[in-house]
Amino acid sequence: MAGVSYYAAAAAGTGRPCVVQFGAAPNRSRRVSRTRLRRRNAEGMYVQVDVKPSSGSMVEIELVATNTGSALALHWGALQPGRSEWVVPPAGMRLPEGTTRTHDDAALRTPFKTSGSNSTLKIEIDNPGLESIEFVIVDEAQNKWFKNNGQNFQVHMRPPAGPHHQGQQHSATAGSIGRKNRDVMQLLSKNASTGDQVNEATGTTSAKCTVLDLFIKSLQEKHGSQVLCKKVFKLGEKEILALMSQVQGSTKVHLATDHVEPLILHWALAKKAGEWKAPPPGIVPAGSTLLEMACESPFSDAELNGLHHQVLEIELDEDSYRGMPFVLRSNQTWIKNGTSDFYLDFSRRTAKSSEGTSDGSKGTAKALLETIADLEEDAQRSLMHRFNIAADLIDQAKDAGQLGLAGLLVWMRFMATRQLIWNKNYNVKPREISQAQDRFTDNLQSLYKMYPQHREMLRMIMYTVGRGGQGDVGQRIRDEILVIQRNNDCMGGMMEEWHQKLHNNTSPDDVVICQALMDYMSSDLDIKVYWDTLNKNGITKERLLSYDHPIHSEPNLKSEQKEGLLRDLTNYMRSLKAVHSGADLESAIGTCTGYTSESQGFMVGVEVNPVKGLPSGFPELLKFVLDHIEDKSVESLVEGLLEARAELRTLLLSSTERLKDLIFLDIALDSTVRTAIERSFENLNNAAPEKIMYFISLVVENLALSTDDNENLLCCLKGWNHALEMSKHSDDQWALYAKAFLDRTRLALATKGEEYHGILQPSAEYLGSLLGIEQWTVNIFTEEIIRSGSAASLSLLLNRLDPVLRNVANLGSWQIISPVDVAGYVVVVDQLLTVQHKSYDKPTILVVKGVKGEEEIPDGVVAVLTPDMPDVLSHVSVRARNSKVLFATCFDPNILSELEQNKGKVLSLKPASVDISYREIPESELLVSSSIDTLDGQKTPSLSLAKKQFLGKYAISAEEFSDEMVGAKSRNIAYLNGKVPSWVSVPTSVALPFGTFETVLSDKINKEVAQKVKILTEKLDQGELGALNEIRNVLLNLTAPTYLVSELKEKMQGSGMPWPGDEGEQRWEQAWTAIKKVWASKWNERAYLSTRKVKLDHSNLSMAVLVQQVVSADYAFVIHTTNPSSGERSEIYAEVVKGLGETLVGAYPGRAMSFVCSKDNLESPKVLGYPSKPIGLFIQKSIIFRSDSNGEDLEGYAGAGLYDSVPMDKEEQVVLDYTTDPLITDCSFRTSTLSSIARAGYDIEQLYGGSPQDIEGVVKDGKIYIVQTRPQM
Repeated sequence: MAGVSYYAAAAAGTGRPCVVQFGAAPNRSRRVSRTRLRRRNAEGMYVQVDVKPSSGSMVEIELVATNTGSALALHWGALQPGRSEWVVPPAGMRLPEGTTRTHDDAALRTPFKTSGSNSTLKIEIDNPGLESIEFVIVDEAQNKWFKNNGQNFQVHMRPPAGPHHQGQQHSATAGSIGRKNRDVMQLLSKNASTGDQVNEATGTTSAKCTVLDLFIKSLQEKHGSQVLCKKVFKLGEKEILALMSQVQGSTKVHLATDHVEPLILHWALAKKAGEWKAPPPGIVPAGSTLLEMACESPFSDAELNGLHHQVLEIELDEDSYRGMPFVLRSNQTWIKNGTSDFYLDFSRRTAKSSEGTSDGSKGTAKALLETIADLEEDAQRSLMHRFNIAADLIDQAKDAGQLGLAGLLVWMRFMATRQLIWNKNYNVKPREISQAQDRFTDNLQSLYKMYPQHREMLRMIMYTVGRGGQGDVGQRIRDEILVIQRNNDCMGGMMEEWHQKLHNNTSPDDVVICQALMDYMSSDLDIKVYWDTLNKNGITKERLLSYDHPIHSEPNLKSEQKEGLLRDLTNYMRSLKAVHSGADLESAIGTCTGYTSESQGFMVGVEVNPVKGLPSGFPELLKFVLDHIEDKSVESLVEGLLEARAELRTLLLSSTERLKDLIFLDIALDSTVRTAIERSFENLNNAAPEKIMYFISLVVENLALSTDDNENLLCCLKGWNHALEMSKHSDDQWALYAKAFLDRTRLALATKGEEYHGILQPSAEYLGSLLGIEQWTVNIFTEEIIRSGSAASLSLLLNRLDPVLRNVANLGSWQIISPVDVAGYVVVVDQLLTVQHKSYDKPTILVVKGVKGEEEIPDGVVAVLTPDMPDVLSHVSVRARNSKVLFATCFDPNILSELEQNKGKVLSLKPASVDISYREIPESELLVSSSIDTLDGQKTPSLSLAKKQFLGKYAISAEEFSDEMVGAKSRNIAYLNGKVPSWVSVPTSVALPFGTFETVLSDKINKEVAQKVKILTEKLDQGELGALNEIRNVLLNLTAPTYLVSELKEKMQGSGMPWPGDEGEQRWEQAWTAIKKVWASKWNERAYLSTRKVKLDHSNLSMAVLVQQVVSADYAFVIHTTNPSSGERSEIYAEVVKGLGETLVGAYPGRAMSFVCSKDNLESPKVLGYPSKPIGLFIQKSIIFRSDSNGEDLEGYAGAGLYDSVPMDKEEQVVLDYTTDPLITDCSFRTSTLSSIARAGYDIEQLYGGSPQDIEGVVKDGKIYIVQTRPQM
């Protein structure tokens, strides 16, 4: 009678109860108060089994059968590990009263004790050598045998013996989990940055481009077609694409397929659902045959990029058709869409990103959102309708790419947060809801497999929806509430009203109602607790009354009902969560590992086998997690959760058969990490910084495991791990180093928040307006999405650690970039960029949330205070110092908040080295303060600039550089050549001199370009700033005169530089485009407005182009030979970045490494801050074309950095891992490199007679290269 059906595994003598499971033998145990198995047969009889440890090795098994006759008996025996023969009677067993042997001694027969309609039996086993008991139940009066689907019931008392796992194990002790020693970068996911980008028109990735993708691309690029709607159908292993397009007022249907055999299209047109109507004769393709109700048209052979396919085109004569039904014929074989016709729905328009619209839909999949709004009334009938509609919209969302999925997420989130009606006058069975959920999540699973770049968004959608399931997975909600009522004698009142709701429309609200009932009973029937639980989860009395089957009553239960109801509702809660919650850990684990004993109790009649291919030791790891789920100290729990997620990752990246179940398990693990971390906050109040850093590393890892493009987060994780090692070894730089990674992690969070806001918020606002969602909900939509993930927990931990690190590293609360005593009115703005060209009529202190680094300081501003961290040598920093404006970064959010609260007041600010003191002053004091003098000093006089003339040469060598030919940048490089020490190099240079641009523009070959520039310049003179961008674009159409090309080639080759044209005409075109971009940068908005600000005649500004060979730098640096923050002339200040210097001088986020060095001791540089820039730019052999205007070093006008320098080749962006960078990790290398940079700065300053210099250079293989120098402003 061997055979496995039910299992109950217990660790007798350990105080741990058993685990019960359907199907295969269990592979894990679970710590709970007791374990239960229930089974219902066709006659309505329930069998419930409780297995619980007693004393020592004693295990107690209690069986309860309900709705029974009076003559039940248990026919049973025991099993030893690895054996299938029954042991009868087992040694050490106290046989229950009335037990007899069968006639062949093969089994025991024990009668149940009957009380009313229930029969009970208790067995005690005190033998650790026994693994389980097997049994069937016999109704002796009717001679009926009750089995488990034709098999024996089996109750497992202890984990079954089995082969030892091979390979690396997770060593789980009672209190900790041994994590595998894996390289962090094994968790890398770079879907969004590898070039495998989604094509918004096709919904496909370029890395997997098929002939059908190429077909769509050809339509759009060659014919300018706009795809109105499209659908891809499967033809076995092949596909057929049907789409409708519009070009120049003509509407066409295109079909394309990679099917090999010749095809005939049997088709019609429809003006209403289900219609087959033959098309008008005038639109049928050549070679077609018109039938009574249809048309047959042959496909034509075609080829794209060597790929064979078949195509057919139909031009429609009107736009009143609703769609096109069709089938296919290959020889005499008819091909259908499963059992149905194919159908291209013309009304289901492809969602496209809306740009430049005035209806609030910009940046959204507008057509999709409008379709959702049209279908919302139908979706409100029930959750079944909503999920089925969502499943139908999957293709349309996919076709719109990321914005389409964002629209779907917004809709589902509005639903999940009860902003939309869940049910309206429609009764639906729970299993129908769960089946609709199952269909929708199956579709999401398919997209998850096909489009890895969208996995993060798809996970978020699945989180809002819940798992769903077929058949009894949903039906049990309906059935088991009756059993609970019957077992606990609560057939009326609130329980009956809830029962009626559950029967007709179960919803996620039922999870909250169940929890409220459990809390009510646990609180000794305190009705206030019931309402508190409901209200804090968004369920009010009005909402309870709004259901189709309203809940009017409060629970009114008796104390004697408490124990049974609490037990049964605890199990029932798991049923509800299994259907409605995408993030319930226990049900997710049960689904993936096979149902446990608790699951047995509420998943009656549902058999779920373990997912195949789970990693070795994975079930034991999940057992550890569940055993520690309620631990007060969460460190070991979080380690276990993260280890489980890391182990799961490989399966999530493959096309696993039950991928959806694994995704929901990963979502649940992720959610549990977040709640565990939040639970730990109180315990971290007085924790050491190392403890907080460790928790930060755990949350960063968790966030990385949930993020599509996670390389930056993984580099942050490596940085935190390195900081912990530094602290452990008492490295005196650990706090300064950790502060850099704190800043980088904050920057990563801010970047992610901006990304979410840009993708989700426009859809939330547009769909919210269409659906009438309350405005406050729409306003905080993205914020609430972020709060629901690990990012919010991480931000709180960073805020807690920041002041600790600043204290240890002696950083203070401020970094003073430009120290000036000021007074003014406090104004709070979001971004400096938005006010940079505003003019304030009173002395103004700007408290600014965001500063990028390339902005201008507005007129009238005396101070800029920000939490952002622009480089000390960024453009805005230089501007602040030149304009005598106080500019400082505030690291303490409390101080910044206090300053913001002083909005509109007059403050006096006095900076010190690492702090700013401030006080409120009366307006009268402001009027006589030095702020007015400071403000007056800001008013720069009108400057004059002499226009440079073309002196007849299109290109010159460094020996020909002069004031009349080139700017100071080129002249200084020529001056340094041959004068700097031998260990410092200066790149070889040539130049396109002043006047070259104007001469090229006036050349007859560029007559059309010149005319357009003239018209646009007139518009610009009239104040139309939009003309600036138009001028820049027009200038890219300039043609190079042959004499310019020949002269530049001669000078470059004569100077030993490579000529781009030698590598092909395309390489010269790249160089010529770079030159034009440098010239066009004269019309950058920031540069143009800067000239206007100082009343400089923009037309007199001339642009030479300095041409240099690019040094593929290991590091780039900027030196100020006088410390700009303190004004100390005896101290050199420098900033260093990895890679090219554009990340230092451009608006790239994060801070560079900064250091100072005394000119009296150049061998001892002092690091002020480690780098937090996440991105480095790298380039191989190339040429760079640098702007060199006649206004760059004009006194009173800091023109440096306003104009562009453009490399011939695009730089490669690399996410930086500082833990492998010797400049960070090798003290002797760092000291040597920084000392060399400082010495180069000192020597160059001496060449200019001790005049302070602003120097740019690079380090390559330990050698210093200087690329430019100019007077320090």
